[in-house]
Amino acid sequence: MTSVLISGASIAGPVLAYWLDRYGFEVTVVEKSSAIRGGGYPIDIRGTARDVVDRMGLLPPLQQAHVGTRRIAFVDPDGTPIAAMQPESLVGGAEGLDLEVRRGDLADALYAPIKDRVEFRFDDSVATLDDRGERVDVVFASGAARSFDLVVGADGLHSNTRRLVFGPEEQFHRYIGYAFAGFTLPNDFGLSHEGVVWNVPGRAAVFYAQEPDQAVHGFLTFRLEEPPYDAFRNPQAQRELVAAKFPEQSWHVPRLVQAMGEADDLFFDVVSQIHMPTWCRGRVALVGDAAYATSFLSGQGSSVALVGAYVLAGELATYAEHATAFTAYEQRIRGFVEQNQALVGDGRSTLAPETQELIDARNAALRSATPATAQGHEAHTALELPEYGSAAER
Repeated sequence: MTSVLISGASIAGPVLAYWLDRYGFEVTVVEKSSAIRGGGYPIDIRGTARDVVDRMGLLPPLQQAHVGTRRIAFVDPDGTPIAAMQPESLVGGAEGLDLEVRRGDLADALYAPIKDRVEFRFDDSVATLDDRGERVDVVFASGAARSFDLVVGADGLHSNTRRLVFGPEEQFHRYIGYAFAGFTLPNDFGLSHEGVVWNVPGRAAVFYAQEPDQAVHGFLTFRLEEPPYDAFRNPQAQRELVAAKFPEQSWHVPRLVQAMGEADDLFFDVVSQIHMPTWCRGRVALVGDAAYATSFLSGQGSSVALVGAYVLAGELATYAEHATAFTAYEQRIRGFVEQNQALVGDGRSTLAPETQELIDARNAALRSATPATAQGHEAHTALELPEYGSAAER
């Protein structure tokens, strides 16, 4: 029985674990957090990715958890309404088919069918990897040592597995030119199932509400020429940087800045992608954001991770040689990945235009109900999901 270590238990990791377990692999998942992480803002499952969760039998519970954002509204700097659109009109989605669920609900749904079938090592991580050719020797941060036939990094944008096997992140990191802060605050604004976007050139302040009477998600996004490396591990520096970028005393910007400064769930990062010439080396492969992060401006990070994990498991189950399976995995989905990474240009022009001229053009498109991102659906469905089927199960 082929043993596989998966590093990361967010989205791609559990999906890969589910299918590998189904195909008869011996699976271990290591996760640095103490448990499956809940909470988080809603994420979208579109196009081909919807087929993945359907084949996992998760469509009914995820449909039940569907948030159902009804509109995204845009306002001028003084708060004057510009236009309001259905989310599908902005992202090119399919009304009635796309799923929007809280990140925690998706994580729980993916974990439930494998929690008693797959070994999980929480509160631990990979410290060292040694690909010996016939096996991979792993030492965990806890000090435990194990050997596996294969290792897969599903550990996100700042992947430790990628660093250990392929080298420093900087060579693969493509900075898009924005930083952002996400946090929650009390929903004192009467918002429900909607988002509201405020813009000035190169900056955006956003409310995103789910159910009424719950916390609302706040986002502050801003143009920054270089990544703020000094702030990445310094929450106070992050708060100061963000606050300095939003001095306006208009609309609800001061309230958002205040909430950001007080939030105990502040998430700060840069808008970026991962581009690699190959996602596999020896007996180690990468999947999801670790291999091909699309950035949140594309709206497709989770969907691409779902598809990538499904395909990687299917190819490993199809081919006896891991090298052949890794090659098939890359060939099968690279075009799909690249099309979805390209969506970031549309997301930037809609959510955070860099100049007043671009804001004016965006607003004119919104008023005419023909926003620039309406072509997204083509990328969401660019891959027909392979039918690996029972023949691949072993």
